[in-house]
Amino acid sequence: MDEYPPGSLDHNVPFLVVSGLSTNPTKPLLTDPELRERGILVRSELPPVETRESRTVLRLIQEADATSLPWTSQDSSKRYRFRIRTIGREFLLPPRRARLPDDLDAPSSALVLHSPFSPLSPGSTLYPDGLIDTQWLHKHQDLLPSVCLCFYTLTSDPTLATLHDNQLKTDINAVKNAIGQSGYKSRLAVVILSDQSPSAVSQFQERLENIRRATGLDPKASLFVLPTRRTEAELETAVENVLTAIFDQALEYYRDLGRHARKKRGRGVAPQPTIPPTSGTSHTLSLQGWNVRYDFKAAVLAEFRHEFDNAIRSYEQAYETLLGTDILETIPAWNPRFNDARLLADIVAIRTLKCLLLGGQSTAAVRRWQIHNDRVCDIVDRKGRGTQNYGWKAWQARWCAVMANLIEKVNFPELKPSSLTFFRPPEKNLSAERLQPWELLHHSGYWYRTAARHLLDRRKLAHSIPEEDRKPLDELVQAGISRKAYTYDTYMCPEPHEEYPLEGIGVNHAQLILTHLTLARAEFQKRRQKRASAELALDSCKELENMGKWQDSLELLTPLWRDMSFRSEGWWDIAEAVSWTLRTAAFEAGQKELIVAIDWELMNRGFSRRPGWHYDISRSLEGLSVTQPPVVNLDDEHLASFIYADFVFKHEEGKAGQTCPAQLTIISKAFPDAAPITLKSLDVDVEGGLRKIHLKHDKTHTQDKRKTASELVKVILKEAEVADGNIADGGSDASLEQSLLILLEGTQDLTLFPGQTRVFEFDIPLREPGDAKAIAVQVSLESEAFLLSYSMKPDQTLSSSQWYSSSSSKRKFIRPDARGIRILPRPPKMAINAPQMLEQYYTNEAIQLSLDIINEEDSEAVAKIDTILHGSGTPFYRVQVAGRTEESSSPGSDDKNVCGIHMDAIGVSESGSVIITLDPIDGPTVIDLSMKVSYYLTTDPSTPIIQEASYRLNIVSPFEASYDLLPRIHQEWPSLFDTDNIQDLSDSDTDMARPRGLAQKWALITRYASFAHEEVLVSDLDVQVISTQGGVTCIASKSEAFPTNGQILSPKTIEEGHFSLVSQKSSLDDRSPATADLAFVIKWRRISAPDTVVNTTTLPLPRFYVTVSEPRVLATAFYSSSPPNLASPAISSSQLLFLNITIENPSSHFLTFGLTMEPNDEFAFSGAKTTTINVLPVARRSITYRLLPLVRGTWIRPTLVVRDKYFQKVLKIIPTEGIKSDKEGILLWVPLADEGGDGNSEAAATDR
Repeated sequence: MDEYPPGSLDHNVPFLVVSGLSTNPTKPLLTDPELRERGILVRSELPPVETRESRTVLRLIQEADATSLPWTSQDSSKRYRFRIRTIGREFLLPPRRARLPDDLDAPSSALVLHSPFSPLSPGSTLYPDGLIDTQWLHKHQDLLPSVCLCFYTLTSDPTLATLHDNQLKTDINAVKNAIGQSGYKSRLAVVILSDQSPSAVSQFQERLENIRRATGLDPKASLFVLPTRRTEAELETAVENVLTAIFDQALEYYRDLGRHARKKRGRGVAPQPTIPPTSGTSHTLSLQGWNVRYDFKAAVLAEFRHEFDNAIRSYEQAYETLLGTDILETIPAWNPRFNDARLLADIVAIRTLKCLLLGGQSTAAVRRWQIHNDRVCDIVDRKGRGTQNYGWKAWQARWCAVMANLIEKVNFPELKPSSLTFFRPPEKNLSAERLQPWELLHHSGYWYRTAARHLLDRRKLAHSIPEEDRKPLDELVQAGISRKAYTYDTYMCPEPHEEYPLEGIGVNHAQLILTHLTLARAEFQKRRQKRASAELALDSCKELENMGKWQDSLELLTPLWRDMSFRSEGWWDIAEAVSWTLRTAAFEAGQKELIVAIDWELMNRGFSRRPGWHYDISRSLEGLSVTQPPVVNLDDEHLASFIYADFVFKHEEGKAGQTCPAQLTIISKAFPDAAPITLKSLDVDVEGGLRKIHLKHDKTHTQDKRKTASELVKVILKEAEVADGNIADGGSDASLEQSLLILLEGTQDLTLFPGQTRVFEFDIPLREPGDAKAIAVQVSLESEAFLLSYSMKPDQTLSSSQWYSSSSSKRKFIRPDARGIRILPRPPKMAINAPQMLEQYYTNEAIQLSLDIINEEDSEAVAKIDTILHGSGTPFYRVQVAGRTEESSSPGSDDKNVCGIHMDAIGVSESGSVIITLDPIDGPTVIDLSMKVSYYLTTDPSTPIIQEASYRLNIVSPFEASYDLLPRIHQEWPSLFDTDNIQDLSDSDTDMARPRGLAQKWALITRYASFAHEEVLVSDLDVQVISTQGGVTCIASKSEAFPTNGQILSPKTIEEGHFSLVSQKSSLDDRSPATADLAFVIKWRRISAPDTVVNTTTLPLPRFYVTVSEPRVLATAFYSSSPPNLASPAISSSQLLFLNITIENPSSHFLTFGLTMEPNDEFAFSGAKTTTINVLPVARRSITYRLLPLVRGTWIRPTLVVRDKYFQKVLKIIPTEGIKSDKEGILLWVPLADEGGDGNSEAAATDR
């Protein structure tokens, strides 16, 4: 599109001139001296606005310029689109009337003057019969604004307000009158900037109204007030509102111009020029020509308004009229107006395409493109110089490039590279039609590629120009030779002597073609069309070859040659073309490695033979100076060699320590007359537990020269140690060591003739068990000029897994996949015994496992042990091998391991001891112990042998327990009136920390049972206070001594333990309930364990309340002849029972309780039958009843009721020592006369 006149194909948006915001010198709108001389001056006398806010407004307006934006039909974020120019306080409008010629005689009557851009004016380039040119487009795009936006300031000084406002009104009216008197219909819009905030502008409302009335401007469309004291975001919104408002004025301006053009067309009269043409052949523009002009104007003005449908209709009318019988058909081809008409037809067609694309009619645009191509071809064939010349091909290339440019500027979302789509779907109204593929709009790469093909034809036709036509015109004139007229189409093209001169450069066709190919290739690559981009790359390299740019050709073709997919797909002709083109560039650039690699591939007879080529890989670098032989590393992933290899095992399985026959097949597919190659070495890389195979060339082993197409030789392999080239840091002294690698090495003659198949058979020793497979075969070639290494995978398609027999040439087919072998492990004869493994292990005890490793092999073995613990909550453990240091497991997840433990050599029928010690485990679980013994025999150290064993350890808890927490009477009770509870400020921190609150006593009875499968010895019992909640201190102690020698606990037997628990709050002020977390601790060991072993099992107890905040009623019983502790009661016929009732009030309230004792037939009692007890806050009261039992050897039930007088709530009586209870109340035991002290024991034992 750049080849067309400037401005002829620009995207039309309303032209806006901004005045009064810039003091910098700007480029004038009118640059032509003649037009400037007679231009119409529009000037403002007030100075430009120069404030910080005005510069911000100017920047925001300039950012809204749509000149360089994509050609989208509409912007979703902004409704307006302007072409913006900023000027000072004056600008020139183009003159309305043209000047008469200076040599014109004085007319007898007044002449009608017309626009200087009209074909009616003698000074115009279109005079007298021109249609229209780019001057009219330049006038509306760059000279004549649709809206003139002027900025002024509104002073806030009251002393200058009147003067400033009058100047403002005068200046606005002067600008308005100047625009009106110019004869143009440009709109004037005024923006008054105020340094106030939007809320403060109301105080100037009267002044602004006065300005509006004096200037006659519409406050909604032409007069705007812009307060600038606001944030930049708010200021940007205000500027957008102003531009949106004046955009409607701009559209109306272009709508008026369109109406005027249609009105003039509707007159049906061809206007007369100012002066009739005087030359004999000249004539004025016809009415059809004026219709073309008017339709073109109406279409362009519709584009300004973004009314693309109207623009398309007007363009179509202008196009059909232009190419009709009344205009173009009447212009002879030799007339310059013929090419002007062709140019206008191209511009109209391109603008039509643009409107169709902007309207989303992509398929219609493609059809319209083809229609114009066909019609111009027909016209050129009939009236022009025909289509078999370089000028026509240049136009076709330009026409394709124009379509590509339009697609890029419109920027369809469907054709973006990220979508990976090649074409845009057709319009909905065309989706039902049977469309051809070329009728769909493809991405710009297709059009650039088509343009490049036309340029190739252009060069071909240009090179066919005869020599006499390539001479300059002055030489032909001097020689008296006349050129054949009208032979070449020079429409927008140079003359033949400039297109392809005899001397000099002329048109650089190669660069033109390369430019279009590069643009096309970029588009194809973005959409991952690899084949098309590869083809374009090859075409580009041919042009680079013509231009002598070898390095650019290398950079373009080398990646394609390395990763070319045409090899695997069988497109040998394409691969061959790429290779030869790249080799030429590599030779010219001196790329030795690349030359060798290409020659290595081109020796394959799958390519076509090039006459005169030597096909000798050793001569690849002939013609180049080689100072140091290059090292070339190749593989079959990036090129197709003439050498193929396969590797097969004869058997599918084998055992470690044995051997397996295998064959390595090398096949040459070189040209029959190619030179033989002698390989330096052959290497086979094997994945798995096999050694690498290395064959070296040896001249002593000779083969019968080319007598057979295939040859089978047997090679003896021997193990050899070589340095693998890996250098490691030896330590602080920086000594370097080379690690050694063991290979299977053999020698043989490695000469390979063209078309020959060589088979190397050898026995491979099997070592490590597992799957092994040949993964690569590497051949090495050494010559005086270079070193070459080629790596390839065993090719399954060549020999189809065949085994070659030495007795005959026939091939015996074996299993389908013979490149791998399964190596079975050698049967181990190393036994792993665990003689002391127990059926069950317990928590909280260290577990020690003793394992014996017994060598049952025929020779001495060197072993290594790996142990792994699997399971949930696996503990740390240690492994001790006899005679070596102990090793511990590493921290980590649930699976823990100790690996690589070396043992001393184990002799035949001897054993080694391993002790595994596990740390105590807290909870029940199941743990799996896996042991692997890896060893080798001293007689065969290369064959590893593995023996594995696994054991399951069941870890269970040895004990279970139940618990009861019973209340007891605590002798000590704090008092609010006790002076001991008064704390002195001088007391130490220890005294202040001593608890002084409420104290309560409890009896903890634990019943524990053994779940072990054997008897265990319990050495001690204890209760630990884990934590407390609620500001309480708890002290636990044993109620009875545990046996010194411990207690043997049989399986599934239950024993009891009694403990005392005293809890006390920290302060009397805190009477909230408190809880404690306790744990029952059992210290034990197995009967068979040493006395020093003590296992500790901790059983957590449920959380207990150890202080309560509610009143309690506690009942205690004792006998008259017994002390309060009931140690040894004396039973007599007159024995009395004492029932002590204690009421505790831990609250801060005064409480009153009523006690009622009902008579009973089983006993007589002494005490108040009904009484009332008052209990102070934080106090307790006791009352005692004396009971005389009337029965013996039974339980008696005192009917005692304790009632809260205020709440009328009956309190439950809580039994303590010597009493039990049920749902009906408390019970006391009355012993028989001969029971002695046992009665008390039974009563105590039945406390609940």
